[in-house]
Amino acid sequence: MRKHKHTHRGAAICFIFFSLLFFTLFGRFVYLQATGEADGRALAVEAQKRYLKKQVLEAKRGTIFDRHGEVIAEDIPSYTVAAILDPNMPQHVTDPEETARKLAPLLKMDVADVERILKKKAHQVEFGPNGRGISQTLKQKIEALQLPGITFVRDSKRFYPNGTFASYVVGYAQKDEEKEEVVGKMGIEKQFNEQLKEKDGEVYYKGDQQGFKLPHSDETIVPPQNGKDVYLTIDKKIQTFLEDAMNAVEKQYAPKKIIAIVADAKTGAILAMSTRPSFNPNKRNIENYLNDAIAYPYEPGSTMKIFTLAAAVNEGVFHANETYQSGSYQVGNHRIRDHNKVGWGKITFLEGVQRSSNVAFAKIVREKLGEDRFLQYLHRFHFNEPTGIELPGEKAGNILYRYPIEKVTTGFGQGTSVTPIQQIQAATAIANGGKMMKPYVVDRIVDPDSGKTVAKHEPTVVDTPISKETAEKVLDILETVVTSEKGTGRPYQIEGYRVAGKTGTAQIPNPKGGYLTGHQNYIFSFLGMAPRENPRLIMYVAVQQPNISYTETGAAPVSMIFNPVMKNSLQYLNIQPTVEKKRGKKDKSIPLPSYVGQSVEQAAQSLKKQGFNVTIVGKGTKVRAQFPKEGEHVVAPDRILLQTDGQAIMPDVTGWSLRDVMKLADLLQLKPSFIGSGYVFRQNISPGAVVKQHDYIIVELAKPPHIDEKQQADTEQQVDGPVD
Repeated sequence: MRKHKHTHRGAAICFIFFSLLFFTLFGRFVYLQATGEADGRALAVEAQKRYLKKQVLEAKRGTIFDRHGEVIAEDIPSYTVAAILDPNMPQHVTDPEETARKLAPLLKMDVADVERILKKKAHQVEFGPNGRGISQTLKQKIEALQLPGITFVRDSKRFYPNGTFASYVVGYAQKDEEKEEVVGKMGIEKQFNEQLKEKDGEVYYKGDQQGFKLPHSDETIVPPQNGKDVYLTIDKKIQTFLEDAMNAVEKQYAPKKIIAIVADAKTGAILAMSTRPSFNPNKRNIENYLNDAIAYPYEPGSTMKIFTLAAAVNEGVFHANETYQSGSYQVGNHRIRDHNKVGWGKITFLEGVQRSSNVAFAKIVREKLGEDRFLQYLHRFHFNEPTGIELPGEKAGNILYRYPIEKVTTGFGQGTSVTPIQQIQAATAIANGGKMMKPYVVDRIVDPDSGKTVAKHEPTVVDTPISKETAEKVLDILETVVTSEKGTGRPYQIEGYRVAGKTGTAQIPNPKGGYLTGHQNYIFSFLGMAPRENPRLIMYVAVQQPNISYTETGAAPVSMIFNPVMKNSLQYLNIQPTVEKKRGKKDKSIPLPSYVGQSVEQAAQSLKKQGFNVTIVGKGTKVRAQFPKEGEHVVAPDRILLQTDGQAIMPDVTGWSLRDVMKLADLLQLKPSFIGSGYVFRQNISPGAVVKQHDYIIVELAKPPHIDEKQQADTEQQVDGPVD
């Protein structure tokens, strides 16, 4: 065959072309091998992006507990509702109108708004705040509708199971959209955010395009770090007593503010703290972002006289039986008056304390102690600085001590301002033998993974402003403020317990100058300690501008909080009431033996012979548990509870005291709640019903009609006298 004349030329061109292509590809290959980059991007990194998959291992924010391990704040599962709109997806919204009609009521949204979202040009949409953070219950309701294209994104949210409960102590935490993490905004949630904060973990593995792990590939695990658990000193039961009492006063008297604190007199631990107005951390319906118990300095009124008295007793210049002329006292160009203007004639200084005489304390500061020495005691009681309690936003009061009149009025609580928590700290010196304890609200911090305590608060003595002997004398005098017929503290007597304390009726500064006037325009307060013989609890209550009638005193709303909370708390702590009568042989306390495992009938007979009131809980024949427990001292006719084997059966608690109900709650591990004071007349669980651990038992209490009130508040308004 004859070759075409262009054959050699074509072959040459092809040879050259393929040679260039080969060397180009070969050069590219060598370059890639040598540099590991293509178009400025690392090939290894790109390969990792394509094949290396990541899965998040969710961590949990630390839980906040009360002192006994009851949950106050925790993370719970929550969900975000989403709708898939892409028609190429197997599951997508097919009927926006019908979907909106069914979904809108559950999300509490307008049907038109939901329909508008479902008609957007998008692959997937969400429904804003109404569709985020929904509960498991709501998720199940939506799932039951079987709406095509409606799906859920799992998340978690901060939940506060008790609602309005020590809200300014606990605070709240919420998700920061910019940081994409939950951040504490108030209270313990804010102060201990770093300890509570969690850090998600990750799992890295090689996977295919569908995300499935490739065989024989290794995993790299970065474990999640759960937040630390914080245990507060708050006692849930005492806090509940306080919240219930404050709710009742808020409803009846509608005051501008209420502040109340219950503290352990020996350690400074805060057992309960609350203010009104308050808020529900789940809803964050907040009016005031400050915790008034630690951040609201105000002129305290006559509760300040406790510390003026303590200073005078400690210096040996208070003579109870020495007399003075009450009514008014001249300081330079200013005249100090007692609250009844004309006074009570010539009376003793002890009576002056009992009647809350401003003149008595003005004379103590100016003529007995001396102004300079009194200032030293104000500093010894640390009124010049914050307490350092572990809560954000604490403020210190202001000692107003420039002019002679300010120095004198500070002695009875005018001019100088302090905070409620400063008064609690100072009062521990009176109740604790002269040792002033630093208030604290966090008991310990625990690593939930290891169970180890990483931080533990130990009670701290801040100072010893007075001697033990002085503290005892001051308690004796303050007890007469409550027991004496002349005492302003008579409304705060508690049946069965000795109370020492001091009332306060503080004037409120008028922005236009001077002080507000009017029957209601005061901060009424009481600072009390009980039981007097060995104080266990200190409680401060202040009620600002309550709507009281002209026949009521400011003691009415304050005692409505102090009395039931203090009494219920003492009974709950199993502090025996003071027995006034002399005990005979039958009245002596004895250690209770163990009846566990014995016949119910024999145990009951044995206890009844000793004079005890016996209640059998259950229908079994053997004693499974008892309350009080073995070794605890009891006095006839105390109530003894015997739980039998088998199911726990609710007894009829009509006529029981609150203390006996608390025994039952402890025995059966129930969650108690109380309304009113006195003795039980109604219970939520019917007698004979089966009860389980952690059931709620709600009882209503009232004082029997045949029991008269021992003391009534004076109809005369008790206030600190004005300074002319």
